Parts: sequence; structure tokens; C-alpha cells
Amino acid sequence: MIKAISYAGYDAKSPLSSYEFNRRNVGDNDVHLEVQYCGVCHSDIHTVRNEWGGAQYPLVPGHEIVGIVKNIGANVKRHKIGDIVGVGCMVGSCGHCECCHIHLEQFCENGCTLTYNGIDEDGSVTKGGYSDNIVVNEKFVLKVPTNLQLPNVAPLLCAGITTYSPLKHWKVGKGHKVGVIGLGGLGHMAVKLANSFGANVVVFTTSTHKKEDALKMGAHEVVLSRNADEMEDHANSFDFIIDTVSAPHDVAAYMALLKHDATLCMVGASPTPHQIASSSLIFGRKSLSGSLIGGIAETQEMLDFCGKHNITCDVEVIPIQKINEAYERILKSDVKYRFVIDMNSLK
Repeated sequence: MIKAISYAGYDAKSPLSSYEFNRRNVGDNDVHLEVQYCGVCHSDIHTVRNEWGGAQYPLVPGHEIVGIVKNIGANVKRHKIGDIVGVGCMVGSCGHCECCHIHLEQFCENGCTLTYNGIDEDGSVTKGGYSDNIVVNEKFVLKVPTNLQLPNVAPLLCAGITTYSPLKHWKVGKGHKVGVIGLGGLGHMAVKLANSFGANVVVFTTSTHKKEDALKMGAHEVVLSRNADEMEDHANSFDFIIDTVSAPHDVAAYMALLKHDATLCMVGASPTPHQIASSSLIFGRKSLSGSLIGGIAETQEMLDFCGKHNITCDVEVIPIQKINEAYERILKSDVKYRFVIDMNSLK
């Protein structure tokens, strides 16, 4: 077994604190990596605090992982010792269902294996990247572009692919008017990526102080969503809207901004259901959809694209000892725009 040191949640209410455990030994198809940086996702908070149910304690979060390969199994061909690699939200899937065959492992019909709080191939509970090392099947280990700063790459493994995938799926490109609801960890990546695809990007926010940042990131316009006149100015004009907000809000107000046959895609997971009338969809043949991260092949495509176009996340790097403070700041939207843990601070 491989010793690991980490920070974990011991129950739904206590602060995260230090925790030691054993990783499985490196199998023939495994990659063992030393974690350098790990992003902090809002879903880490939801899971640790058992807001979605099913939390298994002690719980080690973290699914935006960048590290250095320390060891490989006998059959590993994709990676070698010393490579800079990444691990995202999944570390396994069945590999034989329809979704796995078409590289949509996140929709595995038998359930993909989540990087933490899932069931690993040896029957143990998976433990994530708030740790000094991790062992992962090579199929779920990604190559990281060498020209990008590693702390800024880490959140691409969740925030990046979560916004890249729907933008690609709905074929966002030149001449399209794209709305981005919210300018947080997900939203700021949606702005950068949609802009890089050639779209005309409009950000919707409730925070006036974020306007300047949104424009610097590539937004062409910023709308204060609480201003009814500003919202009305954009009625029936959007080709696509990506909704990154994970708190309750009025989705119907944004449906009114779509053109006919256009789509609003939700990637933020609200803890309570949204209310929307069928008439919001019927009049204009509009679509309300959702998207979940992306498959491994698409995640690699996203990383390669970001490397080519020098796109990364805006981050604030913290030591692991400040993780509980970071959680509270995230809940207050006090981060620009993603916390990333320097895992060397565990030492």
C-alpha cells in the first residue's frame, strides 16, 4: 500500500483537517502521481457537507488535479515517469456500455467512478486530490500542455471541461450571440472559451464590480440581471446561453432572451429545483438542457486547445491549511475566480 497524507472532512459539520490513509498499490494499468496542485470546486463543499447526500467519511475532496508521474504499471503506454499530468472528475467507468464506447464516460450506464466519494476498482472509497499523491488508471490520466502555468491549469479539469463541452456540443462559433449567466469559477471560463470560439459574449451578473473583469476576459457586454430594462434590451436575441449559477434563480427570465430554436444549457447544480412554465419552451420552440463535465477524449481536446490558445483559469493559490477559510469565502463569492491548493504545503 502507498501512504498518503491529506485533508479530509470527518463529518458534515466539522472543518476539514489532516488525515493519513493508504492508497492501493500501483497496478499494471495504473499511474501513480505526486499531486502538485488541486483546484477547489463548489461541489467539494456540497459533498463534504453532505448537501447532496451519500457522503462517505472520512472524505478527501478534490477533482481538479495536476501532478508529476512518479511510477507506472507494466502495461502503461500513454504516460512515463516525470510527465506532467492531470486528473479530473472521474477515475473509472465500465468501459463497455454505449456511452463508454462513444467516449462519454461521464454518462456511463453503469455509473462512472468519481475521483472522490466513489467506489474504486478495489472496492475502497475513492479519495481525491487534497492529498500528496493519487493512483489512477492510465485511461483517466490526461496530458497537460507544458506551456501553461500548473496552478492555472488545475481548474480546467472541471471548470474548463464543464463549459467547453456544451459550447462544443451546441456548435458555438463565429456570428453566434452567447450569454453567460454568472461570473464565477465556471462562468469566467465560459467567457474565455466562448470568446476564443469567435462568439459575441454577453455576461449576466448581479455584481456590478465584476463588469471590468468580464470585459477583460473577453465579454463584449455585461448585463446587470436585476435591471429589467437591460434584460429587455436582449429579448429574443441569443443563439445559446450557458447557465453557470449553482444557487436558485429565475431561469424563465433567461428563456425569454433566447431566439427561436435556441438553447439554454445548465451546468450549475442548484440545491433546489427551478420552476419554469412549459410556455417558456413552447413559444419559440426553445430548449432547456444540461451538461455534465465531458468525456476523457474531449477533456484532452480541451486541454490541448487551451495550450494552443494560452487559455487558463484565474486563480488564487492557497496552502492546504487555509482550505476551511477558502470554503467560507467561496460561499460569499469572495474569490477571483478559483482557489487552487499548493499541495506542497502538506509537507
